[in-house]
Amino acid sequence: MNNPVGWFEIYVQDMARAKAFYEAVFAVELARLPDTEFEMCAFPMREDAYGAAGALIRIPGYPSGANSVIVYFSCADCAIEAARAATAGGRVEKQKMAIGRYGYIALVVDSEGNMIGLHSMR
Repeated sequence: MNNPVGWFEIYVQDMARAKAFYEAVFAVELARLPDTEFEMCAFPMREDAYGAAGALIRIPGYPSGANSVIVYFSCADCAIEAARAATAGGRVEKQKMAIGRYGYIALVVDSEGNMIGLHSMR
């Protein structure tokens, strides 16, 4: 049995702006996916690790923001990434808060109007 999420896509309107936002928040480099019909930049992934891979995607006519699905990114301390989001062109919707034995979450809105979740155990 696999994990329930196998891939995710975050819709964006301005790829350069969105790529800069996610690279700044998570201190990673996103890679352009070649040979795709649409403009896509993938998050770093390891095939031998748990969790889902995914990408930013820009499809003309498909707006970003107002999404009803929240993707949670794993973090060592979600307060760090939340602070980075605020300085990278996004905003903090909900500061780091405890969720009992399941750790902590924070909610941020990215540079394209999408809400994403941040999760950590400390």
